Amino acid sequence: MIKREHYIKQIRPFINKNIIKVLTGLRRSGKSVMLRLIQQDLIEQGVDKEQFICINFESMEHKALKDGDALYQKLNKRLSAFSEKAYLFLDEIQEVTKWEICINSLLVDFDVDIYITGSNANLLSGELATYLAGRYVEIKIYPFSYLEFLVMCRQKNKDLSDREAFAKYLQFGGMPFLTNFNFEEEPSFLYLKDIYNSVILKDVIQRNNIRNAELLERIILYVVANVGHTFSAKSLSGFLKSENRKVAPETVHNYIRACENACLFHRAKRQDLVGKKILQLQEKIYLSDHGIRQAIYGRNTRDIDQILKNIIYMELLRRGYNVTVGKVNQKEVDFVAQKRGERLYVQVSYLLATQEVEEREFSPLLSIRDNFPKYVVSMDEFDMSRLGIKHLNISDFLKDETLY
Repeated sequence: MIKREHYIKQIRPFINKNIIKVLTGLRRSGKSVMLRLIQQDLIEQGVDKEQFICINFESMEHKALKDGDALYQKLNKRLSAFSEKAYLFLDEIQEVTKWEICINSLLVDFDVDIYITGSNANLLSGELATYLAGRYVEIKIYPFSYLEFLVMCRQKNKDLSDREAFAKYLQFGGMPFLTNFNFEEEPSFLYLKDIYNSVILKDVIQRNNIRNAELLERIILYVVANVGHTFSAKSLSGFLKSENRKVAPETVHNYIRACENACLFHRAKRQDLVGKKILQLQEKIYLSDHGIRQAIYGRNTRDIDQILKNIIYMELLRRGYNVTVGKVNQKEVDFVAQKRGERLYVQVSYLLATQEVEEREFSPLLSIRDNFPKYVVSMDEFDMSRLGIKHLNISDFLKDETLY
C-alpha cells in the first residue's frame, strides 16, 4: 500500500479538530485506501482502533442506512456507548439521502472526529454547503501521480528503469488497483472499462436522470478523442448534427458538467495574460486518468502530445495549483499554474525535434515579462534550456517534489 504522504500532510493539521474532513474524487482513485491510511496514522499517534467506526455505503451490509435519519439513529446508539473520542469513517457518503443533515448533527451532538468520502465534485455545493458552512475541509484525491506509480512499480520490480516505468504510466494511467494485474493488458483494460462504466452509470446517468445514454456516450467519446483540444459546445453540437443527431449546445454543456461533477473530466479555462482576465470561450477538457482513455478509445501512444499535456495538467492539479490555459496575444501557453501568490508557466511537447518546434514552444514563454519560473517539458533526453527558460524531460518534471 502506497502511503500517499502528500495527502496525509494535507489532512494531518485537521485531525482531532472539530471539522469534517471530506475526501472527493473519481471512483477507485484511492479514497477508501486514504481512509485506511488515516486510521494507520491515528494508530501511530496512539489512538486505539476500537475508537473507529467504519461504514462503506457501497456494501449491501449497510443498505438500511442509506437514509440520513436511519444513519443518525444507528450512529447515535453506537456513539452513546463511547466513553472517549470516536473516529467516524464514512465511505461514498453520496449514497445516503440527507447525509449532510445527519453529519452536521453528529458533529454537534458527539465528541467525534469525522472523515467522509464521495465520488461527486458537487458533494459540497449549493444547499449542502449551507448546512456544513465553515465546518468542513475538502481534500481532492486523484489517481496515482507518476511518482506514486513509480514507487508502486519498483515495489514489484526494483530494477525497472524510469523509461520503462513511464511507458507503462503512459499506457495504463494511475488507477491504484492496477498493480494487482501486473499491468497485463487484457485484465487491466477490462478493469478500467468497468470503472468507466460504473462512473457513467452511477455518477452521471443515475445521479442526473439522463435518459439518452447513447447520446451521452457519443459526447463523452468525442471529448475523450479530443482531450486537450479547444472545446466548444456549439461546435460539438454541429458535429453531432452532421451525424443526424440533433442536440442543443445547452444539452452538451449539461452532459459535460455532469461528467465534471463525477470527477471524470476537468475543464481548463483560458486566461489572457496581457489583459489579466479569464476568457469564457475556447476552454479545454482533460481526463482524471488517461489510462481510462486507452481502455475505451485507445491511441494514447499515437496521440502522445495530447496525453503528455493531460498528464502534466493533472499533475499540476494534484500539486494544488489553480491551472488555466494562457493566451499571450496570438500565442498560447499550455498551462499557467497559480498557488499562494506564486505562479509557474509550462509548455508541453512530445519532442523538440526541429528548430521550428523548439521556437513554437519557447516563443510564448519568452513573451511573458515576469520573473516566475517557466518550463518547457518534453520527452527529449538532452537539456535545451535557454534564456532563463528551463527545459526538462517529462519524467524529471513529474518527479520534482520541490514543485509541491
